[in-house]
Amino acid sequence: MQKKRIIIAVDGYSSCGKSTIAKGLAKQLGYIYIDSGAMYRAVALYALKKGWITETRMDEEALRQHIGDITITFRPNNGGEQETFLNGENVEREIRTLKVANGASRVSTLGFVRREMVRQQQEMGKNKGVVMDGRDIGTVVFPEAEMKLFLTTSPEIRAQRRYDEMIAKGEHTDYAAVLANVKERDLRDTTRAESPLRKAADALELDNTHIGIEAQLQWALDMFHKITAQNVQN
Repeated sequence: MQKKRIIIAVDGYSSCGKSTIAKGLAKQLGYIYIDSGAMYRAVALYALKKGWITETRMDEEALRQHIGDITITFRPNNGGEQETFLNGENVEREIRTLKVANGASRVSTLGFVRREMVRQQQEMGKNKGVVMDGRDIGTVVFPEAEMKLFLTTSPEIRAQRRYDEMIAKGEHTDYAAVLANVKERDLRDTTRAESPLRKAADALELDNTHIGIEAQLQWALDMFHKITAQNVQN
C-alpha cells in the first residue's frame, strides 16, 4: 500500500543546515522542496532594487503598497537543482549574497510581508508531499505538519559554514563579519513580534554541530519512516 503523502516542516537558526536536510529529504522521497528563506531573500532583493532598503533605512510603506506585485516560484534547472524565480526572473544567484541576507532578515520582521509569504507557501503545500524549511514553518505556516524538525548549531560553527560557502562561490568577506551577521539574525529571528523563531512543541530537535550531512539525512529519513508507519497504523 502506498504511503499517504505528508508535509515536512524543517525549522531552525540561520545557516544550521536546514536547506541541506530539506533538499535531501525531498529528493529521497520525491517530494517538492520549498525554500522559504529564498522567498524572503527575493522580497529583499526586490526592495533593494527599488531603493526601498538602504543601510540606514527601510521604506516599509512602499513595500507594503507593492507586496502584492511580488510572486515567487521555484523551478528545477537542467541539473535537477531548484532555483528561485522572482516575477518570472531567475534570481537564484543574486539572492545568495550577504547584502540580500541582511535585507531578508529585515523584511522578514514585517507582518504584512510574512502574511503574504505564508499565503504563497500554504498555496504551494495544499496538495501535501512537500518539504519546507524556514523559521516558522512548524509553528505558523504548517502547524498541522505531520513531521516537524528543529535544527540547531552553535553560532561559530554556523558562521564558519556560511563563510566557507561564500568563499567557494568567489565572494570576498571575512569570518568576523559573517559571525556578526549570524548573531544579529539570531537576535532578530527570536525577538521579532511577528512569528518569532521557536521550536514547535511536537518538533524533533537535532543539534548537528558534530554530525555529518549523511548521518543527519539518515536520521531524518528514519524519523519519516517511523512517523508514516504510525500514520498508517492509526
